Amino acid sequence: MKTAKLILRKQEYEVIPGMMIYHALEKIGIDEQSVIATRDGEVLTDDEIILEGDVIKLVAVISGG
Repeated sequence: MKTAKLILRKQEYEVIPGMMIYHALEKIGIDEQSVIATRDGEVLTDDEIILEGDVIKLVAVISGG
């Protein structure tokens, strides 16, 4: 079975294609509010479906006050 990858900094997570990004983040223990998902430089919404072979880069969101 093909997989997809989520990459946060230098950490790679293999996930099953067909699930939504927010569900994959939940499964690997990352708060969906703390990252922005991108595929080929395009920002994705949390309900985007992960496709077979995807490499999705997660960019940490930094907030301050």
